[in-house]
Amino acid sequence: MAFDGIVTRAIVRELNEKIYMGKIEKVYQPESDELVFNIHTKTGNCRLFASAGSAHARVHFIEENPVNPPAPLAFCMLLRKHLQGGRIIGIEQKGSERIIEISVETLNELGFTVSKKLIFEIMGKHSNIILTDISTGKIIDSIKRVSFDVNRVRQILPGMIYQYPPEQDKIPFGQVTGQQLDALPADGKTILRSVGGISPAFAEELAGHVSDRSTYFFGVKNEIEGGILGKAFVYLDEKDNPVDFYPVPLKDLEESCRTAEFDSLSKALEFYFGKKESSNQGRQKSHDLIKSVGAALDKMYLKKKRLSEDILKAENSEDLRLYGELLTANIHLVKPGMKSVDVVNYYDGSTVTIPLDVKQSPAKNAQHYFKKYGKAKTAVKEKQIQLEENENEIRYLESVLSFLENTDDVNEIESIRNELVETGYVRRRRQQGGFKEKKYKPAPHRYTLSNGMTVLVGRNNKENDYLTLKMASNRDLWLHTKDIPGSHVIVQSGGQELDEKAIFQAAAIAAYHSKARTSENVPVDYVPVKYVKKPAGAKPGMVIFTNNRTVWVNPALPEDDKKTTVL
Repeated sequence: MAFDGIVTRAIVRELNEKIYMGKIEKVYQPESDELVFNIHTKTGNCRLFASAGSAHARVHFIEENPVNPPAPLAFCMLLRKHLQGGRIIGIEQKGSERIIEISVETLNELGFTVSKKLIFEIMGKHSNIILTDISTGKIIDSIKRVSFDVNRVRQILPGMIYQYPPEQDKIPFGQVTGQQLDALPADGKTILRSVGGISPAFAEELAGHVSDRSTYFFGVKNEIEGGILGKAFVYLDEKDNPVDFYPVPLKDLEESCRTAEFDSLSKALEFYFGKKESSNQGRQKSHDLIKSVGAALDKMYLKKKRLSEDILKAENSEDLRLYGELLTANIHLVKPGMKSVDVVNYYDGSTVTIPLDVKQSPAKNAQHYFKKYGKAKTAVKEKQIQLEENENEIRYLESVLSFLENTDDVNEIESIRNELVETGYVRRRRQQGGFKEKKYKPAPHRYTLSNGMTVLVGRNNKENDYLTLKMASNRDLWLHTKDIPGSHVIVQSGGQELDEKAIFQAAAIAAYHSKARTSENVPVDYVPVKYVKKPAGAKPGMVIFTNNRTVWVNPALPEDDKKTTVL
């Protein structure tokens, strides 16, 4: 990750342009190590996101508001007390370090003006967000408290005087001279060890500029400080996974990676960290749900196996009836103390050996066989019902697992969690302070076909039911992958006939939003909504349908809805 001193300086420049003299209206804490500030400025409202996570520490603007917990966390409440309603009077970088300081002027309980400073330390696993009092220099609190047991050199605790992290034995990039730069060998590692505040990727870039290193470096530095870049770059591998980001082009990465260009550094950072697997909050949130659903599925698979074995065993119970009949017909052959008796099978003339219980009379032995035969026949009916119910449970859980594996959107994951709570597979989380969870609002995916018709796609089973049973018209078209877990797809046709191209486009969308997303030649059923019904007592998303037709397609989204490289 390239959040070095140069990126920090570029972000500070962006913050100054957007939120200097802005008013902090709201403070949220979506996660234990994340903060979101809603800031009102002359040009409108904006959201500033900050994270102190060890793998994804950063500060930048965001477009969408993250999902917040039902009850605010303690540090969030403290920031609301000290910063909410305050005005931002200063945004600075500490030297060439990855430290951003935002000074805020606000009123205390007595109505006097006081100044506070919010310090963002972006330093990998040592990252932190600290609130200090400017007049005393004391720490009010931090998002991560660092005690003597954790760090003997530098503690971060309320009431202590704030001290900056120890300086490294390097020349800060803000103070390095052209002569010092040109004197360094053309080796990225040596440059990285000598110059502070630069990333390994930028050190390699400097190493490649042998003849014009100082000219190139000061050109980049002046562009960032002057705020005239207006671009940022994210580098992606062959699988479109983000590799690195930077506010200036990096030739080494351009040769080996695909480049995504953005018109601001914040947009690049939002894209990079949103895609990055190690910092993907959605995946982290869905992990426990995937684990719970997987464990429940394992139990269902085992139950299915045992029920199938019991049914097979019960179906092969004709021998019990035969033993009872033959024993009744040949009861005179049984002598006291016999453990078995050989009798002639009057159906085919063969000899049959019938085991006997020496403690029971011949008639009791015959009755025992008839009783076991009756139980076996009853077991077949009962276990068939249990097997069918178990199959429904498996189909439902497989569909939930498919939704979880196909999304990293936090809102979608939370709606799936609520669905699992309602169906009894996951325990409801404890509510704090009387806060209630937000009411669920369906928000299906929307696409547009080449003929202009709108396609709606359910994001979970509850939304599938809503789309099919409430939102869709009887004349709309319904699609679903054949015998494969996936989303309900509705084409809002209003009764109009769809041509072959439109049907294949809609079917490709249905295949994309299913467990078969990475497969080819996926079968998709389609039928008017009027032929789709929900059986009484069925699980969410479970329906039956008739008069369907099937097409085979490769999963894909309409071209216009795919994300472009340049954002």
